[in-house]
Amino acid sequence: MGEQTEHAPESHEQAHGYIEHKEDLLKRLRRAEGQVRGVQRMVEEDTYCIDILTQVSAATKALERVALSLLDDHLRHCVAAAAAEGGEVAQEKLREATQAISRFVG
Repeated sequence: MGEQTEHAPESHEQAHGYIEHKEDLLKRLRRAEGQVRGVQRMVEEDTYCIDILTQVSAATKALERVALSLLDDHLRHCVAAAAAEGGEVAQEKLREATQAISRFVG
């Protein structure tokens, strides 16, 4: 999930789909960041393996929820707008979404 992909530049007039709940995403990301810091602290303190794995799982789930929310926004806004436009723009957005889903479930 860490690799960057090239994509067609967005129009400056078009806001990203997640803009309506950006604060919620940031809150979730801060929570995940805190969980990752907690995992680091647990390792530093030689915490029992299973307890660390439980926290890793929680942090992973938190990031997955962020990713699913962003994917949903991308499909509802970017892909839907491109589909309405049609042509190569629509095909590119669909390819982009398919690649993102593939990375997410792969």
